[in-house]
Amino acid sequence: METFINVTFATLRMSAPLILVAMAGILSQQVGLLNIALEGLMLVGAFAAVVAAFFLGSTWGGVLVACLVATLLAAVFALFVIQLRANLIVAGLAVNFLALGATAYLLQVLFNTRGAFAPKGLVSLAPVAIPLLDRVPVLSKILSGHTPLVYASWLSVALTSVFLYRTALGTHIRAVGEHAEAAETAGIPVKRMQYLALLLGGFLSGLAGAHLSVGDLALFRENMTNGRGFIAMAAVFFGAARPGLTALACLLFGLFEAVQVRLQTTSNVPPQLPQMLPYLIVVAVLTVISLRRELRKGW
Repeated sequence: METFINVTFATLRMSAPLILVAMAGILSQQVGLLNIALEGLMLVGAFAAVVAAFFLGSTWGGVLVACLVATLLAAVFALFVIQLRANLIVAGLAVNFLALGATAYLLQVLFNTRGAFAPKGLVSLAPVAIPLLDRVPVLSKILSGHTPLVYASWLSVALTSVFLYRTALGTHIRAVGEHAEAAETAGIPVKRMQYLALLLGGFLSGLAGAHLSVGDLALFRENMTNGRGFIAMAAVFFGAARPGLTALACLLFGLFEAVQVRLQTTSNVPPQLPQMLPYLIVVAVLTVISLRRELRKGW
């Protein structure tokens, strides 16, 4: 039972950044834009959170700056893609490479260090105990004691769903994704909706990055996102860009990430094999999705 509780608790913690950035991917997908820059936006958010928290002396200040910086970078990405009509894939890869190189370079310039930066005195976000849940022994150990950004990831699923399917703006965003020309004919400002979706996605990616650096830990490590942006994109495809299904896919990927960490610490299995597990699952999921689409075409 203790193993089940520990793995489930770790699953919720590790799936939180995936859920946040997957919601960002859904918003982009709904306006017809495949946002592969999510990885870079999240990495910039993680770096900005640690740097700002270090200089401001406030962890929550770092979270806020992470959201602002990631949103600003998303605005630059949106400008090139929407206004200047840059190739979506090339621009997304450029953001990812820029984030990877710039964070490593600034780590050396600002702090004269390589690899990782863990400033003294920097503390991660304090865990939150849910009132009255302590009366339920198992659930209290699984659901209580997470950081606020974990709970924010659950809230983001509900908010994204309400925004897309219960508001006029959400309806306009989905209309743009369905048929941009028809939406424009109906008087919907297509570019404005695309800007809005990408900026909101930048904000969520900043939150996801902040969770990695000051929510889960209290440090920044080069390339600490480690492909999570692409895993979140796979979850978006798996969930057909639906918030609820996408969140379930993120939980699945979080589960396998938690399992591989557990295997590395409790078994004699070579560490390379568990480390491959989340990515093998992603490949398997995308293969299943492709086969399902082909079968539907055949029908």
